[in-house]
Amino acid sequence: QVQLVESGGGLVQAGASLRLSCTVSGRTSISEAMGWFRQAPGKEREFVASINWRGGSTYYADSLRGRFTISRDNAKSTVYLQMNSLKPEDTAVYYCAAGVSAGTSRWEYAYWGQGTQVTVSS
Repeated sequence: QVQLVESGGGLVQAGASLRLSCTVSGRTSISEAMGWFRQAPGKEREFVASINWRGGSTYYADSLRGRFTISRDNAKSTVYLQMNSLKPEDTAVYYCAAGVSAGTSRWEYAYWGQGTQVTVSS
C-alpha cells in the first residue's frame, strides 16, 4: 500500500501564493508518478499537474500552466505544488495521487491523499 499526506492548504487573498506538499510512504516503489488534482464544490475532480519520480517530466493543465509549478524531492518522497497569483476560482480541495504514469486522468492513479482545502478570497 501507499499512503499520501497533503499539507499546506489554507485561506489566502487573491494574488497570494501557496505551496502544497504531499509526502508519500509505504510501498513507494510501486508508484512511478504523482499527480495533483482539485475539486471545487459541485464540480468534477480535475487534473492540475503531474510529474514522474525518475526523470522529472512535468505536465500541466493548460489553464494553469505558468501559475502552478509541480516539483519533487525524491530523497524526502515529497511532491510539491507551488501556486502563484491565486484566483478565487482556484478555490477547491486539492488532492495528490500516486500512479504508474503521469497521466491527466484521475483513473490512472490508484492511491489518493485525503485532500487539503485551498480557499482564495477576492
